[in-house]
Amino acid sequence: MKLTHIEHIGIAVNNIEESVKYYEDILGLKCYAIEEVKDQKVKTAFFMLGQTKIELLESTDPEGPIGKFVAKKGEGVHHLAFAVEGIEGALEELSNKGVQLVDQKPRKGAEGLDIAFLHPKSTGGVLTELCENKNKS
Repeated sequence: MKLTHIEHIGIAVNNIEESVKYYEDILGLKCYAIEEVKDQKVKTAFFMLGQTKIELLESTDPEGPIGKFVAKKGEGVHHLAFAVEGIEGALEELSNKGVQLVDQKPRKGAEGLDIAFLHPKSTGGVLTELCENKNKS
């Protein structure tokens, strides 16, 4: 498995518009995209800092994964995402090493990336996402 960099840090928020203001007005970052990912019941906002993105996640359904996370734990860091080359092979390798997969195969995520999550029970308590940009030239 070849990880290339931290793709993004996912942060669950109650209100994406209010949170964007903090990152822009206080930290001086610029939101470059807001997108809804309907099948994940989430609205996302992205900021770039060096080669790493910050992804804000607001639930669009209280029964969605982010809605449940915020209800249980409140706002805060939700997951850490790594860019990987060959996501299918990475999932197979990790499964063979005994890592519990949330996603057995990649699915489409925000920004058109292929994504898959690893269960926090197998990753030291940190929900971990693998991302591959197959459209990158």
